[in-house]
Amino acid sequence: MSVTHTVLFQFKADANPDDVKAACDRFLVLKEKCLHPTTQSAYITSLKGGKDNSPEGLQNEITHGFVVEFASEEDRDYYVKTDPAHQAFVKSIGDLVQKAIVVDFTNGFF
Repeated sequence: MSVTHTVLFQFKADANPDDVKAACDRFLVLKEKCLHPTTQSAYITSLKGGKDNSPEGLQNEITHGFVVEFASEEDRDYYVKTDPAHQAFVKSIGDLVQKAIVVDFTNGFF
């Protein structure tokens, strides 16, 4: 079963916009940089994201959102817990992010 991994960021108010853009670009490149430990092939099936543009006013200070798709829970677990490219990315944004929210789900399971 595929897994959808959603990530929402509130970047710090004083974060340099160029640094935020660079961080977002580094996130999107994970689709190619994250390699399966056995096959050495890219295993993220889809990754998209961007700056919030909702007119609803319900963002609660969240500024950016990303959606990452994995073919299996095993792939998601490797990404979250072990993948060196992902771990390096997480470390690289520590000084920029005020708050992160992560919600994962399997479509149709409630």
